[in-house]
Amino acid sequence: MNYDIFNGDADGIIALLQLRLAYPQESVLVTGVKRDINLVKKIDVKPEDSLTILDISMEKNMAALEVALESGAEVFYADHHRCGDIPENENLSAHIDLDANTCTALIIDKLLNGQFHYWAITAAYGDNLIAKADELADTAGLSSEQKSQLKELGILINYNGYGAKIDDLHFDPTDLYQALRQYLSPFDVIEDKASPFYQLQSAYQSDMNHALSIEALHKSEKLALFELPNTAWARRISGVYGNLLANRSPNSSHAVITLNDDDTYTVSLRAPLNNKQGAGEICSSFATGGGREAAAGINALPKEKIAEFIQVVEGKY
Repeated sequence: MNYDIFNGDADGIIALLQLRLAYPQESVLVTGVKRDINLVKKIDVKPEDSLTILDISMEKNMAALEVALESGAEVFYADHHRCGDIPENENLSAHIDLDANTCTALIIDKLLNGQFHYWAITAAYGDNLIAKADELADTAGLSSEQKSQLKELGILINYNGYGAKIDDLHFDPTDLYQALRQYLSPFDVIEDKASPFYQLQSAYQSDMNHALSIEALHKSEKLALFELPNTAWARRISGVYGNLLANRSPNSSHAVITLNDDDTYTVSLRAPLNNKQGAGEICSSFATGGGREAAAGINALPKEKIAEFIQVVEGKY
């Protein structure tokens, strides 16, 4: 059995999209909301299985990965999050790059020699690697209008991945991937008025208008923190809202905290764009936290830990 295991955000979806456009195969799709990263353990691996794992932390999936490798399954793993000690196993093909200015789709883009380069640029925009995406787009000779189109599409695909559960999302990431797989180029998605682009465009604007009306709960030179309510729109917009704030004030870190049903908070942290390091380290120091240098999160931060979180962030930057 072939399994394609991927993050439900823009980077994970587009990384797999590039691979399967280049190398089509029938596979079982395993994904979820963006924060659902412990995906490998969902599979009952058999020795004859083949696993393609994209854009989820190897460190967070290490136990399940080792079980898969010990069973004799073949594993292709590409990612840019914290990885821990990469296992040495002849059945593992690991392509890990922790550089803060790359993403999984760009790793795949290199492996495919740019075969679907416009899709990779779209993913970079979606993963908030705006400067890198602009650089790649300029090198590719894209116009300002084309760059704006890819940027918007990337952000919208990424926006769709945020939520506490699939029901929060406009599209199940599996369905969104399968819909996008019909298009060789991201420009084809935008040209097709029946594509997911237009539904997401309208929904995104409505959710963002809600978020932009909220005042900062805490603001200093080093950190701006915003609290969003326990609603579906807030869970959907939290990540891309954090990216928007980061781009508006690149010298400051930003945190968006969204209230959960159990009175804890889901946290999205963005390091300052001009100092893209430390976010993963900060969030990993709290239970249920993790991420990468530039962007990270905590799934369930107790209310009484908010002050400590603020202190740690401001101490880092």
